[in-house]
Amino acid sequence: MTATTRFAPSPTGRLHVGNLRTALHNWLLAKHHGGRFLLRIDDTDAERSREEFVDAIRHDLAWLGIVPDGEERQSARFDLYEREFARLAEQGRVYRCYETPQELELKRKVQLGRGLPPIYDRAALSLTEADHAAKAAAGDKPHWRFLLDRETPVEWVDGIRGPQHFDPAQMSDPVIRRADGSWLYMLPSVIDDIDMGITDVLRGEDHVSNTATQMQMFGALGSSPPRFAHEALLVGSEGKLSKRLGSLGIDTLREAGIEPHALVALLARLGTSDPVDASLDAGALAAGFDLSHFGRAPARFDEEELHRLNAAVVHAMSFSQAAACLPEGMDEAAWLAIRPNLAHVGEAADWWQVVTGPVDAPDFDDETRAFLAQAGEALASLAWSGEVWRDLVAVLKETSGRKGKDLFQPLRQALTGRDHGPEMAALLPLIGRDQALVRLESAVRAIQ
Repeated sequence: MTATTRFAPSPTGRLHVGNLRTALHNWLLAKHHGGRFLLRIDDTDAERSREEFVDAIRHDLAWLGIVPDGEERQSARFDLYEREFARLAEQGRVYRCYETPQELELKRKVQLGRGLPPIYDRAALSLTEADHAAKAAAGDKPHWRFLLDRETPVEWVDGIRGPQHFDPAQMSDPVIRRADGSWLYMLPSVIDDIDMGITDVLRGEDHVSNTATQMQMFGALGSSPPRFAHEALLVGSEGKLSKRLGSLGIDTLREAGIEPHALVALLARLGTSDPVDASLDAGALAAGFDLSHFGRAPARFDEEELHRLNAAVVHAMSFSQAAACLPEGMDEAAWLAIRPNLAHVGEAADWWQVVTGPVDAPDFDDETRAFLAQAGEALASLAWSGEVWRDLVAVLKETSGRKGKDLFQPLRQALTGRDHGPEMAALLPLIGRDQALVRLESAVRAIQ
């Protein structure tokens, strides 16, 4: 099977995690089958679409490592929409309507009150050409609806949800064009899918009813529909739909120090039965991507899990991968020493400050100050090497009688100003002999 998929965002705002998951899954589906992944910018809404958001979409996808094999802009395809719209008009599959939103809402309330489905009653189909002429003379402009075939059931086998059945007699003819001539989503999307050769449409389950309508549009335009699959929507870690998920964008995640690989690892498997594995690269994720592994249950997005994954990714990063984000002067030895204590690369600057100083040691009691003075004397007499911490500890165990936390904790506090952190065996050589002696002497003098 070959596959051509697409991601079709509207540039009316920044992408959020739900959009990103859709883009990633379509990209993985295409790559799994050795196919193509296309970016389609749905910018038919000229009033709300902004070029800055188009640039942000491209930038965010690139940050995740998602590289489209082609790009289209709906705003450049209006001539195509006009031609296909004219074909539908010749077939009698589109018709003019004039009801206001208030009139339509009143009709819906009446239908619901009678126990009927709240669908459009097709009153506009009874208008004559004279009626249309009169409305035009009065300055009334029509909006346009697509005429559904209410005799033929709509059926397809969904790639995730299985067999789907819709009764078109219970469906409303969709508005496809506004009175000002602008396009709504439904028809241009179908025209584009046909023209761009889209074979697979993977999107959220909130689009299932749209798919039922669009299946008839494909037929009216003389084309077989693509394969459709609808995945469960994201919910928060508490198991409920979260408003935060609707605004949690890549810019927010980047500012929080999330690595793109961690986000890809989580979103790639979200909603499937496959375990999340931060060690898998994009090729491995694509190779294992399988729609049959998706479930119907809501896909739970857990920010805590994302941060845990991020830590795993950071702990596996080489110096060359992290170097561009590290503070000036921090070398590979420092990175390897500090890396195990990081959840985000940006935290390296805090630990590098521990190395370069200054640090604030706590106030020690007299007994501890005496021990630290002893440590300074011992350190001054030792040969400086990569094993200096081991040698210092060995001397102090013998001369002070201290061991365990009583030995290690005061040294760590005096040398780093922290109660915990990277291994001192790695930190002390980075701090350096002179600076270490200064810190020990300072800790001894602190309350004298």
